[in-house]
Amino acid sequence: MARNDFDELMSIGIDIGKDTFHIVAFDPDGQLVMRKQIKRLGLVATFEKLPSCVVGMEACLSAHFVSRTLRKLGFKPRIIPAIYVKPFIKGQKNDYNDAEAIAEAALRPNLPVVPEKSQEQLDLQALHRVRSRLVSRRTATINQIRAFLIEQGITVRKGLRALRNSFETILEERKDEISPRMRTILIGLYGDWLWPDDRIDTVSKEIEQISRTEENCFNVMTIPGIGPMISTAMVAAIGTGEAFQRGRDFAAWVGLVPRQYSTGGRTVLGRITKRGSRYLRMLFVQAAKVILMRTNRWPDFSFGEWLTRAAERMNRNKLAIELANKLARMAWSILRHKTVFDAPRDEVAIGI
Repeated sequence: MARNDFDELMSIGIDIGKDTFHIVAFDPDGQLVMRKQIKRLGLVATFEKLPSCVVGMEACLSAHFVSRTLRKLGFKPRIIPAIYVKPFIKGQKNDYNDAEAIAEAALRPNLPVVPEKSQEQLDLQALHRVRSRLVSRRTATINQIRAFLIEQGITVRKGLRALRNSFETILEERKDEISPRMRTILIGLYGDWLWPDDRIDTVSKEIEQISRTEENCFNVMTIPGIGPMISTAMVAAIGTGEAFQRGRDFAAWVGLVPRQYSTGGRTVLGRITKRGSRYLRMLFVQAAKVILMRTNRWPDFSFGEWLTRAAERMNRNKLAIELANKLARMAWSILRHKTVFDAPRDEVAIGI
C-alpha cells in the first residue's frame, strides 16, 4: 500500500489492543476507505505510508506512547475518553466498529480530549500507582491480623501505630490463649506487613524528592494542606492544567461537584458525581479533613473567614467536600498560571 493510494484522508480511528490494532480511515467526503488490522510492531511502517491527518484513539494503556509515536510522523493524534466515544458506536460492539466510532469522535472540535502525557508524567504516575497498591496491600494485611486476633478474643484500638506498638506484647502476654499454629501465622503476617512498609517509605521519599525539584509541584504545595503527594499526583495527571478552561472544570473532573439532573428549567443537585480521578479526589478530601482538624489555624488562611462561616451551616462531611472542591480549584489556578498561594505558609498545616 503506497502513500499515493490515499491522496488525502480526513480522519483515522485506532482501536488499541494488546497485540493488534484495528484501523478505520475516512476520506474528506466521509466515506470509509480503509479497514485494517495490524500488529503493534507494524504501527510505524503502516502510518509511514499514509498522509498526515487527525488520528483518534481511546484513552487507555499505551495511548500516550502511540500518540507520541504518531506525532513524530506528522499526524495529529487525539486521545479521547471512552465515555465520549460510546455515543458514536453503531451496531454491535466489535473492534472495527469501535475504531469507526473513534474516527468520527476525533473530528468533533468541541469534544474534550486527554492531553498527551510526557514520559516524566507517566513515570510519576507509575510511582503513585505503585504506592497506592502497596498501601492497599498493607491495609489488607493489617485487617487480616486484626480479624485473627478478634477470633482469639483479643481486640486492639484503631490505628496502624496502635497495632504495631502492641503486637509483640500481645504475642508475649497472651501466649497461653493463642495456639502455636496461630502464633506462627500472625508472625508471618507481621512480616508481610513490614515489607510493604519499607517499600512505601522508599517510594514516598522518591515522590517527595521530585516535588522539591519540580517547579509546578513546589507552587501547588504553597496551598495550605497540600504537600508532595497531591502536588505530584496532580502534575502527573494533568500536567500544567491546559485541558481545563477553569478551576471548576478541574473540580468537576475530579468528581467534587454535585450530580445534576435538570429539566424544564428546574435544577436538581444531588451527591457528588465521583467521576474522574478517584485517587486525586481521595487526596483532596484527606487534605481538607487535615485542615478541618486544626481550627486554630483557620485565621491564617485567606479563605479562613469563608471556612468559619461555612462550618456554621454545614455538617463536617459536607464541609470537607466543599473545602476539597475549593482546594482543587485553587490548585488548578496556581498550576495553570504558575503562581503561588497568597497566604502565609509557615507551620500552617501538614501537607498531603
